Amino acid sequence: MSLLDALPTPRLGRGGYPNAVLISLSVVMLAAVWGLDTVSVAPNRIVQGESVNVQNAFGWPGALLVSLLVIALGSLAYQSSRIHYWAALGVVVLLLVLMPFGLMVASHFLIDPELPQARLGIGGGYWVVLFISLLGIVELRLRLGLKRLWPVFILTGVGLIWWLCAWLWLKDLALVQEFKARDHQFIQAIRQHIILVSTAVSVSVVMGTLLALLMRRFARLQKVAFALLNFLQTIPSLALFGLLLAPLAWLAANVPFLAKVGVSGIGNTPALIALVAYSLLPMVRNTYTALEEVSPDTLEAASAMGMHRIQRFWQVRLPLALPVLLEGVRITTVQAIGLTAVAALIGAGGLGTFIFQGLGQAAMDMVLLGALPILILALLVDAGLGALAEALRPGGVQ
Repeated sequence: MSLLDALPTPRLGRGGYPNAVLISLSVVMLAAVWGLDTVSVAPNRIVQGESVNVQNAFGWPGALLVSLLVIALGSLAYQSSRIHYWAALGVVVLLLVLMPFGLMVASHFLIDPELPQARLGIGGGYWVVLFISLLGIVELRLRLGLKRLWPVFILTGVGLIWWLCAWLWLKDLALVQEFKARDHQFIQAIRQHIILVSTAVSVSVVMGTLLALLMRRFARLQKVAFALLNFLQTIPSLALFGLLLAPLAWLAANVPFLAKVGVSGIGNTPALIALVAYSLLPMVRNTYTALEEVSPDTLEAASAMGMHRIQRFWQVRLPLALPVLLEGVRITTVQAIGLTAVAALIGAGGLGTFIFQGLGQAAMDMVLLGALPILILALLVDAGLGALAEALRPGGVQ
């Protein structure tokens, strides 16, 4: 019996047509559960881990439970009604909640207590199931018409359960061991990452808004500015960091004031300049578009009410343009969160430090220690600013 045969034959139910997305996700998830390794076990950090499948990791009861949950998700997708979608959401959340307990079971069965340096790694099948579960939450949110903050609330609750399990019972997990070995550096890296992103986005918002206003005032500036900003986007991030090293080092050596304020060829200065350069295009484009797309009829009505130009801008044009402007801030911030990881190569710090150190040492768990917080930060910012933009649109969130 194949994995595809485990799901029931497609049919139409009272709720309408089957949800092809959820069915496809459940099939891929079931294939990942049985076709990829679930965890890996290594006697220490240096030796490469040995892959373990779902049956040996969780035992037959655990493997059967995971399979039944995945099959239940696919079966519920064949009835596209709200009650079935709510039930499918419950299955996905239950699957996410049980995943750390599965690691506890695997650690109990596979880790030898006489080997204090033994480590339990997370396998490819585990990551695939986690990623597809997140896609399932996104799909179900859209089908149920939930607000964008709903996934944040759900994943925050699930994340707290994961954190509690990792802190109390998953001491053998390789990712937890990497964190405990460098927890102070990790906290400092998160702080550096957030400061770099916040500074770059703040500067780009101010500069982007001013540039957009100038482009509306002087039509000739529009083509030149967009051409320059589009050119900056074509330069690879690592190349731009490299191009900034020599001129900034020369300025620091020849202008004492710049050296005193911390300008140098490496570190935060080139990182901030590059991040602002990459952030300007989405910020300027969204701000310019938002201000231009305000209805002329609305502005004419404001003029008829006696408002002068400055009042029309602050009381009519800007409030109506704010949702689209916030979309630019969202795109800019998410992009900056990812690009800041590359800045670690020029000594700017941040979570990218763990990524490149892990790559250099062939320690994938150290890579994950840097990559996972970046992913979480990006998801939180995307959901939060997206929800705020939706709430500020005329009529609010539907």
